[in-house]
Amino acid sequence: MELSGKRIAILTEDNYDEQEFIYCNLRMREAGATVTIVAPQGDHDYRSKVGLTAHSDVAASAVRASDFDAVIIPGGYAPDRMRRDPALVRLVREATQEGQIVAAICHAGWVLVTAGVLMGRTVTGFFSLEPELRGAGATYVDQAVVRDGNLITSRAPADLGDFCRTIIAALQE
Repeated sequence: MELSGKRIAILTEDNYDEQEFIYCNLRMREAGATVTIVAPQGDHDYRSKVGLTAHSDVAASAVRASDFDAVIIPGGYAPDRMRRDPALVRLVREATQEGQIVAAICHAGWVLVTAGVLMGRTVTGFFSLEPELRGAGATYVDQAVVRDGNLITSRAPADLGDFCRTIIAALQE
């Protein structure tokens, strides 16, 4: 298994993009990683944009970045809710600063902006986030996936294959 022994947090909140959450969750598990669903509340159901349910394992306030090798932030409208939770923002900030892989797709760039981790970084994301990403000090590029050190970003569900392959490759280094 490619990621045997690796620990990955996948963040969730209401209105998550079901494609981005499910694909990342299943692909990381398929690769052998231990996946923990982290949210504002542990042992709680969160609904996707179309009403699918994701059950959280643990509250962000109960974990530290050092508990994981990577943090994945799916998009949808959930990132707008995630960035309102201080513990989720702290987790993303800590993971970025401590060198863990932090991967954000689509609207998940909102969480990176709030965490204050974009100054001098090169990223991509959903096209409508370009002004916020640039305003946070990032260089925005329109590519399927961008890796800048430990930060991996992608634009949209159509880029999920490239996004997950890049995460897996980064975790194998």
